[in-house]
Amino acid sequence: QEQLVESGGGLVQAGGSLRLSCAASGRTFRMYAMGWIRQVSGKEREVVAAISWSGGRAYYADSVKGRFTISRDNAKGMVFLQMNSLTPEDTGEYYCAARRAVGFSNDLAFRTENEYVDWGQGTQVTVSS
Repeated sequence: QEQLVESGGGLVQAGGSLRLSCAASGRTFRMYAMGWIRQVSGKEREVVAAISWSGGRAYYADSVKGRFTISRDNAKGMVFLQMNSLTPEDTGEYYCAARRAVGFSNDLAFRTENEYVDWGQGTQVTVSS
C-alpha cells in the first residue's frame, strides 16, 4: 500500500494558478499509474488527471483539459498537478491516488475512480471570484 500525502492547496483568485504536490512513501510508487481526484460540492467525484508510471502518457478530464498539467518525478517519489486559469468551479478537495497498474488500457480508463486503491487525505483548493 502506498502512503500518499498531498500539499499545496489553498485560496487563490479566479484566473490564478496553484501547484499541488503528492509525496509517496511506498516502495512501488514508480510502478503505479497515478491520478488526481477531486470532490466538488454538489458534484460527483471526478478523476481530473492521471499519468502512467513512466510519465509518458497523461490524461485529463474535459473539465480541466488545457488548464491542468500532471507530472511526476519518480526519483523523488512525487506527483504534481499544475493548475492554471482556475475558476470557482475548481473549488474542492483534491486527492492524490495510486492505481495499481503501470498505465491505462485506453484513453477513458483513467476516469474509473474505483481503480485507484490508495488515496491520500486530500488538500483543499478554494478559488474565489
